[in-house]
Amino acid sequence: MQREPGAFARQTVLIVVVTVLAVFTWRASPWIADALFGPGGEPRPVTARGDLAAFETTIIDVFESARGSVVYVETAEQVTSPWRRGSFEMPRGAGSGLVWDDRGHVVTNHHVVAGASSATVRLADGRAFGATAVGASPAHDLAVLRIGVGVDRPDPIPIGESASLSVGQTVIAIGNPFGLDWTLTTGVVSALDRTLPRRQGPAIERLIQTDAAINPGNSGGPLLDSAGRLIGVNTAIVSPSGTSAGIGFAVPVDVVNRVVPEIIARGGYAPPRLGIEIDQRLNRRIEDRLGIDGVAVLRAEPGGPAARAGLEGLRRTRDGGFAPGDVITAIEGETVGSIDALYAALEQHEAGDRIGLTVWRDGAERSVTVTLAPGG
Repeated sequence: MQREPGAFARQTVLIVVVTVLAVFTWRASPWIADALFGPGGEPRPVTARGDLAAFETTIIDVFESARGSVVYVETAEQVTSPWRRGSFEMPRGAGSGLVWDDRGHVVTNHHVVAGASSATVRLADGRAFGATAVGASPAHDLAVLRIGVGVDRPDPIPIGESASLSVGQTVIAIGNPFGLDWTLTTGVVSALDRTLPRRQGPAIERLIQTDAAINPGNSGGPLLDSAGRLIGVNTAIVSPSGTSAGIGFAVPVDVVNRVVPEIIARGGYAPPRLGIEIDQRLNRRIEDRLGIDGVAVLRAEPGGPAARAGLEGLRRTRDGGFAPGDVITAIEGETVGSIDALYAALEQHEAGDRIGLTVWRDGAERSVTVTLAPGG
């Protein structure tokens, strides 16, 4: 058999190269092993490239501090079976909540517990307690439960304030979305003073908007600032799919801090009263007729704050018709263009406060001072 010219020389060179590589690998194998695994063949630890960023450690610290103050709320409803005698409870839904004080009060959303016959509060350490309903304020979507924790009570969540919040400020949400307990999401304050219309009841005013992921199950959980202080209670989302679309809302803590103590003390919340009767549909008709935005006084309650200040409601004309009375257009200089805005403005005050009203009457504006009465 004839070989191709030069084939023997190439084969010889290949053999030499392979031999040299084999010898090098054999001689260098301890060094290679030490480089990969460390002396003695032990795996080498991964060396960090540096410390975590400051904002990461801040978020971690906030979660570790607040986790024990966040709870998982499960509800059930009483169901009567048409096929068998008696009734039974079946799971209704779940949400989140937060420890308010050291007396076992837990704050959550009203819609989380509305219509439920019972509720169970589960703590971060795994303990579960049957909860008693203390009261609620549906207008604010807030409710208070109470649990009997005898020992190892979880710490109340630190309370912040929401009046000085800024758009772009970092926020942290902790809750139980889709039953995935104690989940953390982060984002920013996207907007302030948002109004959220509802199918039933008045709109919720002055909400915080955030892009932190909020999903079903987050309701009632805390919205925190980067210092770990409560700045809001997560309440709702706007989403075509029903899941997070980056538009979530929280009740500001300044509202929570005003409403919750009233619920604990009285079982509910009632804002201070002006002592006037108003009607949504008639209000729109009067606004359209007069071409102004405000709240039309249909009737001033005899002896009430508005009547004592001289406010007047609808007046009957000589031809048997009615003429508009006073229309409230501002409270303490803040425009009130709707009934919801009027209620929201009143909630910034307490019974006994003297507040200034701007009132439209007979084509002219005038100022009136009213002393607010207790709600009821």
